[in-house]
Amino acid sequence: MASPATHDLSKARKRWVLAATVLGSSLTFIDGSALGVALPSIQRELGAGPAAVQWVSNAYLLTLGALVLIGGAAGDRFGRRLVFLIGVALFALASIACALSPTVQLLIAGRAVQGVGAALLTPGALAVIGAAFPPEERGKAFGTWAGAGALFGMIGPLVGGWLADAADWRFIFWINVPLAILTAAVTLAATPESRDPEAKGLDWLGALLAMSGLAAVTWALTAAPDLGWGDPFILAGLIGGAVLLAGFLVAEARERHPMMPLALFKSPVFSGVNLLTLLLYFALGGAMFFLPFDLIRVHGWSATQAGAAMLPFAAVMGLFSGAAGKLADRFGARLSLGVGPILAGIGLALLAVPAPGAGYVDGPLAGMTVLAIGMTLAVGPLTAAVMGAVEPGHTGVASGVNNAVARVAGLLAIALLGLILSAVFVAQADVPDARALLGQVMSGADLDKGGVTAFHSAFRAVILTCAGLAVLAGVVGGLTAPKRA
Repeated sequence: MASPATHDLSKARKRWVLAATVLGSSLTFIDGSALGVALPSIQRELGAGPAAVQWVSNAYLLTLGALVLIGGAAGDRFGRRLVFLIGVALFALASIACALSPTVQLLIAGRAVQGVGAALLTPGALAVIGAAFPPEERGKAFGTWAGAGALFGMIGPLVGGWLADAADWRFIFWINVPLAILTAAVTLAATPESRDPEAKGLDWLGALLAMSGLAAVTWALTAAPDLGWGDPFILAGLIGGAVLLAGFLVAEARERHPMMPLALFKSPVFSGVNLLTLLLYFALGGAMFFLPFDLIRVHGWSATQAGAAMLPFAAVMGLFSGAAGKLADRFGARLSLGVGPILAGIGLALLAVPAPGAGYVDGPLAGMTVLAIGMTLAVGPLTAAVMGAVEPGHTGVASGVNNAVARVAGLLAIALLGLILSAVFVAQADVPDARALLGQVMSGADLDKGGVTAFHSAFRAVILTCAGLAVLAGVVGGLTAPKRA
C-alpha cells in the first residue's frame, strides 16, 4: 500500500505527480490516436492486407491486455514509480524500432513490444495517482488525468493525419522519444516511491496462458475470413485458445500470488464495472479503428481531415473531464456510469447516419460530440469506482485488471467486428474475390463505386453493433456502479 506520508504531499507536489503520470500516459494516447488515422497510409505503403493491418493494432493490444496485470502487480511489489519508468523507457525504445520498420511484419513486432511497455506504464500511472491522492480527491485526479490525456490525444489525429498526407507516418513513432525523456525527468524529480509491502511473487504462468490463449483466438478470428471457418488451423486456434484461457482461470484459482485474483470479482461493484468496461471499450475501440477508413475511403477525406474529425471528442474530454469527476464525487458514480455509456451509444449510432460524400457538419460532428459527452461522464468515475472497490494495497492490481479488460475489449473488437465488416462487405459486393476487393478498398488501391458502397454498408453494420453494446454498458452501470457514499 502507499505509505502514509504519500497522501500528505503538498498540493504543488501532487500537481507535479499528476503531471508526470499524464506525460507518461500521453505516450500511449498520442501514439494510439495518431496511428489510427494513419493506418490507411501504412496499409498502402507496406502492402498490407486487411488481416495484417488489423494486427498492427492487435499486436499492441494483445501484449498490453495480457501483461498489464503483471504490470500492476509488479508495481505493487517492486515500486510503482520504478515500474512506471521502466515502462516509459521500453515504450520509447520500441517506438524507435517501429519508426525504422521496413515491413509490416517488423512493424507488428515493434507494436507488440510497445504493448509490453504500455503494460508497465499504464497501471503504474494510475497506481501512482491512487497512492498520492486520498480517496476523496481521486475522482477529480482521475478525471483530470483523463482530460489531460484527451488534450494530448487531440493533437495525435491531427499530427498523424498531417504526417500521413504531407510527410511520413514514421514520425508518429519518433514523437514518443522526447516525450519519454521529459516524463522520466519529471517523475524522478517529483514522484515519491510507493509499494505494497505484502505483495509477493509474479504470476508468469498466468501471463503466459493469458497471452497465448488470446493470441490463438485473435489469430483465428482474424484469419477465418481468408482461410474459412472449416480450416483445421482456424479450428485449432479457436479450440486451443479456449483451452488456454480456461487454463488461465484454473491457474489463477490455484496460484498463491495470482496476477488476477479471482477474489476481487466477489465485489459486485468490481465485477459490474469491469463488465461495463468490456462492453464500452469494445464499442469505442472498434468504432475508432474502422472510422478513419470510412472517412478517407468513402467520404473522400484526407487523413488530416479525418484527424480533425476527432477534435470534438478530445476537446470535450479535455475541457470537462475534471468537472465530470467532481460530479461523480458529489452524486456517486452510478449516475455517470449509467447515463454516460448510453449517450456514447447514441453518438456512435449517429456516426452511421451520414451518406457517402458527407462533409464535416453533416457528417461525424454530431456523433463525435455526443460520443465525447458520454465518454467524459464515464471515464473518470469508472476508474475511481474500480480503485475504490478494492483494499488500498491492491490498487495496482485493480487498475491492472481494469486496464486489461479495456485492452482485451479493443483486441476482441477489432477481430470480431472485422468479421462483421468482411461478411457484410462480401454479401454487398457480390463479386468472386470480394475479400481481395475489401483489402483494395481499405488501402485505396481500388475505389470503384460498388466497392465503396459495399464498404460503407459494412461500416454501418459495425458502428451500429458498437452503439448497441455501449447502451448495454450503460444498463450495466446503472445496475451495478456504486451510489453516493
